[in-house]
Amino acid sequence: MVFDFRKIFLVVLLFAFLLVIHERILTGIGSFLVVEDIPPKAEAAVVLNTGVDIYPRLIEAANLYKDSKAEKVVINGNRKTDILRSLENSGYEPPSKWYVEEISVLTHLGVPKDHIVAVSAEDAYDTISEAKKVGVILINNGMSNVIITTSKFHSRRARHIWNEIYKGKLKVFVAPANNDPFDPKAWWKDGRQIRWVFSEYGAWIYYYLMKIFD
Repeated sequence: MVFDFRKIFLVVLLFAFLLVIHERILTGIGSFLVVEDIPPKAEAAVVLNTGVDIYPRLIEAANLYKDSKAEKVVINGNRKTDILRSLENSGYEPPSKWYVEEISVLTHLGVPKDHIVAVSAEDAYDTISEAKKVGVILINNGMSNVIITTSKFHSRRARHIWNEIYKGKLKVFVAPANNDPFDPKAWWKDGRQIRWVFSEYGAWIYYYLMKIFD
């Protein structure tokens, strides 16, 4: 058998080219989701609650405070479902306030308790409803510019939604959590991160569909 080394070389070259392009495309898909625009100083670092792991977000907010990028840290929570409300109406009392753990983490990281603002947002269930409920309270408390901190893959959509809702009323910047495990250059190698990316792009599609049919 006679081997045509030129054909073999071309096949190998083509395979290598496709592999490089493949990784660049996937990296672009992941990198698009991540944005950062931290101002010299803001009135507060606002920790978004909806989504995955909140601890990297708390760490990021604490770091912004300690670096004098934010004067306060705002947390929100106290989500209520109809079933939980029914339990509370029947006399059930939670063993602790909803904000206890988050305040404990923040004070452990060096944020004084009197510089932490806890906002109850019972009916917030996604990025849009969270922005609508929390942002109004921030404005009513005299704030005009904030840094929202969230997961890396959620940063672009969160900033877009907040800016669109509060255009001309509240300046919104974003600080993706540095300790968040999302890696835009290798997300397709981890099942959990694959779910995050598909879910995030699905949320973008849902967001624009709702705008069309609203």
